[in-house]
Amino acid sequence: MRTSQAGVVVLVGLLGACAPAAVAPPAVTARPATTAAPATPAKPIDLAAVAAATGGKPEAQGTVAKVSFPRADTPVAVDGWTMPPFMGLTSWAGFTPGEKPGVEAMVMGDLVAFEDEVNPMMSALLDGGVEVTALHNHFFYDKPRVFFMHIGGEGTIERLGKGVRAALDAQRALRQKVPVPRDRTDAPAPASPSRIDAAKLDAVFGIAGAAKDGMYKATMGRKATASCGCAVGKAMGVNTWAAFAGSDDAAVVDGDFAVSEAELQPVLKSLRGAGIDVVAIHHHMTGETPRILFLHYWGRGPAEGLAKAVKRTLDLTAWDGAAAR
Repeated sequence: MRTSQAGVVVLVGLLGACAPAAVAPPAVTARPATTAAPATPAKPIDLAAVAAATGGKPEAQGTVAKVSFPRADTPVAVDGWTMPPFMGLTSWAGFTPGEKPGVEAMVMGDLVAFEDEVNPMMSALLDGGVEVTALHNHFFYDKPRVFFMHIGGEGTIERLGKGVRAALDAQRALRQKVPVPRDRTDAPAPASPSRIDAAKLDAVFGIAGAAKDGMYKATMGRKATASCGCAVGKAMGVNTWAAFAGSDDAAVVDGDFAVSEAELQPVLKSLRGAGIDVVAIHHHMTGETPRILFLHYWGRGPAEGLAKAVKRTLDLTAWDGAAAR
């Protein structure tokens, strides 16, 4: 069928007449742009205050003041090579402005310590209001053995800085007294074979421990949830334990505490207050709830006294028997 050009024009015109009228979009009222109030820039840490508190020479890195103390007083050999302090043997502490009301500064740092310096320095930090957050090694085959103590805390520059300075002063005092780092204490070796009275220690811990060849071990679990959602506890290694050897009068104790992050500082203070050495602070898991930290310890003295110190410290944690105490 043929359609004339005029017919096409008429048809198009009819279709246009039947189409609905275009509706104008609603008027949009412009809204004033909202802009967040600019954050008040943090005031840089007072370098002079850090210098006065720590005795160091701080360097400014943005709003942070950082003091560094290279360990050049005693040569350290790692795998037979004498290591310069630049390669990782420098204690440091960084101070940044606090974010909480009334908190002037927050400190973080890492202190280089030989074996015999660790616990005197830790006690000085804890007494000075500075937290100890980790303790571990960075090397193999190092002579003398070197440990690294990570620190943190919030408060005034004066208090935090003086805490850091007290730890470094304790370190220097020990090296002046004993220039060569010690690799053992002067305490006599524990009796062999061991003859620990297990019944006395059961009475202290309130549980039945394990006995073998005159030695004794108490293990106290706590509950956590692993990253897989699995429940883990005593049998899976989430536990505090204490092992004793020697005699009732002259024993050694070693063990491991499983603590939450909030429990770490009270536990450290309790152990150090009892003269028990802390030898490591680290994690054993990742992604667990609550986060569990583990600290290993070693002590010497009468067995019952050591057990009581461990039990007092245990009761600062949420172990499985906490509700019954």
